[in-house]
Amino acid sequence: MGLLKNETFVCIDCETTGLDAEKDHIIEVAAAVFQGDEIIKTYETLIDPQVAISPESMAIHHITDSMVQGKPKIEEILPNLLSFVGKHIIIGHGILFDIALLVNHAKKFSIPCTLGSHRFIDTLRLARLYGESPVNSLEKLRQHFNIPPEEAHRAMSDVLVNIEVFKFLTKRYKTTEQILERLQSPILLKAMPLGKHKGRPFSDIPSEYLQWALRKDFDQDLMFSIRSELKKRKTGTLFGQVGNPFSQL
Repeated sequence: MGLLKNETFVCIDCETTGLDAEKDHIIEVAAAVFQGDEIIKTYETLIDPQVAISPESMAIHHITDSMVQGKPKIEEILPNLLSFVGKHIIIGHGILFDIALLVNHAKKFSIPCTLGSHRFIDTLRLARLYGESPVNSLEKLRQHFNIPPEEAHRAMSDVLVNIEVFKFLTKRYKTTEQILERLQSPILLKAMPLGKHKGRPFSDIPSEYLQWALRKDFDQDLMFSIRSELKKRKTGTLFGQVGNPFSQL
């Protein structure tokens, strides 16, 4: 990790009742402060969301309603978690979702929170830059780098795997500033990461679908990749991919 081994980071992961950062609830949170190969301290707790956990969510993290019954509520643990995070740079896979969840819950209960202004490094975007794993999910990256598996898909196991993935993905960088500077610019994706065309090169996806996707609220890398592909077609460099390749004849 070069000079990065001297820097201290905090990795965070939340398990939730769903994928909506504004409406869904946190049912487990884990965090680890680390420096190089040393885990300095950890924090984890189950949380009672006071709503039923959907079967779809349960199938992912295997956390049941009975497991969270009687556990602390989010407003009871948030001050301690925020204190634990401190001012460290936050690491996580798709970490903006976790940060948004925590910020929204803090707002709901009027708990002072500065997470929204923290510096952060998203290992999902680092994996896109790395570009050598066929799939950029945390589990596939774990397999790609031959990282030993942790226990079931739970918050702390994901945190520990994420830290190891982070070490591999940052080998080419000397400083945190180098990483943060590179991540300021959008990343050109090789293939569509989601939806019915998931896994297909952008050059193979119909223009109508790309135009539809452009109106959605996807992350900056996907939007940049869609715009880049449509721009290519507009200039006519890829025959047959414009809406009507014969329109100019």
